[in-house]
Amino acid sequence: MTEVVSPTAAASGASATKTFQERAKSGASSDVARVNALASDALAALREVVRKHQLTYDEYNAFKAWLIQVGQDGEWPLFLDVFLEHEVEAIANARREGTVGSIEGPYYVSGAPELGSSGALPTRDGEPGQPLRFFGQVRAVSGEPLPGAVVDFWQADADGLYSQFAPGIPDWNLRGRFTTDADGTFSIDTIYPAPYQIPTDGATGALIAAAGWHAWRPAHLHIKVSSPSHQLITTQLYFDGGDHVGDDIATAVKNDLILNPTPTEDGKGHQVRYDFVLDPA
Repeated sequence: MTEVVSPTAAASGASATKTFQERAKSGASSDVARVNALASDALAALREVVRKHQLTYDEYNAFKAWLIQVGQDGEWPLFLDVFLEHEVEAIANARREGTVGSIEGPYYVSGAPELGSSGALPTRDGEPGQPLRFFGQVRAVSGEPLPGAVVDFWQADADGLYSQFAPGIPDWNLRGRFTTDADGTFSIDTIYPAPYQIPTDGATGALIAAAGWHAWRPAHLHIKVSSPSHQLITTQLYFDGGDHVGDDIATAVKNDLILNPTPTEDGKGHQVRYDFVLDPA
């Protein structure tokens, strides 16, 4: 049996930070009035916390040390994606009529292998986990199918670990890009992911332990779906009855995103259909 080596906060954080920095190069512009408004309100909220809870100098110094440690551990992408991204996502998708969005999280990597409209994700020989077939159709809000839509898919393995963020896993394990056929359909053969704890040996884990929280995320599938002249949707799909669906540390679970797979006819795995509906650009 292969030994499972969990990623450290520093190693996982370094990968997430590098990915984030590359993507952020084309991020938001620095409009002076907008920066002033956001920064002023954020600082006012922190000052209110200090006043409300009568922060001591010992607590203040511990807070400064913790902020420094988050950066040294490379955990800002992890911390922000777990505790803040769900609010940003809700605002970004508030007017969407199609598929419900969810957070992207820190473990997305662009450039996954192109696998056509139907096929199996890259896996290791003897990849552990129960087989799962995930299939569906991509449509516009108006109902017509969208051929040529891209379904960018990634997930954790049966130990809750992500390729490129945990040691000993091939770079593109359980990652792939599928392109819908003439009917807008796709089919992906994969395995059930596992629930997992976010890395707890770094600064984020220290905060979680000090606050008496848990660090668990429910098992989930990650998907980005895009098509020309339509809005990209980024979402996560969860499993009915799965551990921590009701108390996700990242507060990202929504009822519309819960799957209920059924056994395949041969009894060797499960299958589930989920259709994606894209809003016009």
